[in-house]
Amino acid sequence: MTQWPTRIVLVGAGKMGGAMAVGWLQAGLKASALAILEPNPSEEIASLAASRGVALNPAKSAPPDVLVLAVKPQSLDATAPQIAPLADARTLVLSILAGKTIANLKARLPRAGAVVRAMPNTPAAIGRGVTAAFASPEVNAEQRRWTERLFVAVGGFHWLTDEHAIDAVTAISGGGPAYVFALTEALAAAAEKLGLPPELSMSLARGTVEGSGELMRRESGTPPAILRRNVTSPGGTTAAALAVLQSEGGLDDLMARAAAAARARAAEMAG
Repeated sequence: MTQWPTRIVLVGAGKMGGAMAVGWLQAGLKASALAILEPNPSEEIASLAASRGVALNPAKSAPPDVLVLAVKPQSLDATAPQIAPLADARTLVLSILAGKTIANLKARLPRAGAVVRAMPNTPAAIGRGVTAAFASPEVNAEQRRWTERLFVAVGGFHWLTDEHAIDAVTAISGGGPAYVFALTEALAAAAEKLGLPPELSMSLARGTVEGSGELMRRESGTPPAILRRNVTSPGGTTAAALAVLQSEGGLDDLMARAAAAARARAAEMAG
């Protein structure tokens, strides 16, 4: 397997940046290879740094092998002047900033050459994330391998051949965990409306979503449509519910509208 980069600087350790840091360390990255720049570290990140020996906000840092940008996209303008010295011609800039194109990043980090734009998701913290990425022409073979190493360590990984596809990935897998959590909330709320107690409603909803996801993982060779049909007896209760979910304006249309809105917002955030 490809070796880890010798030195990684992670800029921003919020939910996604923190999830990646945890995932990398759990996958075997040496703590001494990682430095985190986060002006307002959470208790979890401060504890992680203290317990594992990760450098948190070191006073000085030379340009690393990989500079990972995980700040909020709207914070890029304020952050860029501080981190620009960390990106030189040998550094791989690895950005997970939604909406910020490679051209945006190079304009703010003028010494940067190789840039990978990626979109992971938060299950990376438990090694179950999924990431898609696009590389600028300057990214060499070793830097591609580093990118794959970092993201395979926390889940599945896919290369893209079109940078514009990142916005669609953002809309689907980037935000997808939130959609699944929202579905769980909606399922629990529906249970309460049917008269079940709140605690039982949430337990049933969570258990159903968790178990269904695990079943889909174990039956990875079976299309979800088949798994759905396996649960649906003709003329039965599930069929009655699916008739509502699959009606015009139902779940398919709602999800398409939601994804389109997320992709449009990602495009708006460029610049």
